[in-house]
Amino acid sequence: MKTNILYLVAFAAILTSCAGGGEKKTEDTSQPLEVVKKVVGKEVSYKADTTTMNGYIANDESISGKKPGILVIHEWWGHNDYTRKRADMLAALGYVAIAVDMYGNGKQAAHPEDAGKFAGQVFSNMEGAKARFEAALSTLKSNPNVDTSKIAAIGYCFGGSVALTMANAGYDLDAVAAFHSGVQLPIQPTGNLTTRVLVQNGAEDPMVSEESVINFKVSMEAANATYEYISYPKAMHAYTNPGATALGEEFGLPLAYNKEADEKSWSKMKSFLAASF
Repeated sequence: MKTNILYLVAFAAILTSCAGGGEKKTEDTSQPLEVVKKVVGKEVSYKADTTTMNGYIANDESISGKKPGILVIHEWWGHNDYTRKRADMLAALGYVAIAVDMYGNGKQAAHPEDAGKFAGQVFSNMEGAKARFEAALSTLKSNPNVDTSKIAAIGYCFGGSVALTMANAGYDLDAVAAFHSGVQLPIQPTGNLTTRVLVQNGAEDPMVSEESVINFKVSMEAANATYEYISYPKAMHAYTNPGATALGEEFGLPLAYNKEADEKSWSKMKSFLAASF
């Protein structure tokens, strides 16, 4: 019980606490994926300072012409198969999607202690985090299939907080969609925030405090932001990930997959992105 409490404290200490799927554990053939037979996914490596970032870019090659580009930012476990599946699903919708590596060298965590350490290192070095985001953004824009005037980011847990933070930092993003994301961010919006924002969290998520949600809404109102915050009833942390329930049981953490919330939030994101471009 003491160990479980320590894990929960570590979650709360990290601004963007995230959970839902470790290396290989996110594989779940029951996940309702879109048809992706025409989608081609490719490994892509890029540099952020001296660090090699190992990402993945997905595109439906049967769809001609320039397409909006989407950055997909991983959970605190790192760039893994779950993140790539979401990139494939976005490609099937007609976007070019890059599954981002924020840790470097494709590093992943298989234990909450390591995941918390990796996520904490990113947010304790905001200039380094920006450099890694910029490197992924440049890589996406350099793809010949991408319309560089139409760029958005989505993120899960840690990744959602990264996406929201980068919008607040002033990056030119048309839209940001965050799922089960922390909203106590290291950079608050200043002036007029032009990025359209969608945050979709679980109403039963203990990792996102009511106070942080109130403060987030106040800051967004002050920035004249176009945003929507949705809470899904009975949904807990990591509700979009089919591997979340098993990991919650394994590590004694309040995680659970919620099929209804997963499907509703993905549908909402689709209409949100379509309206943003």
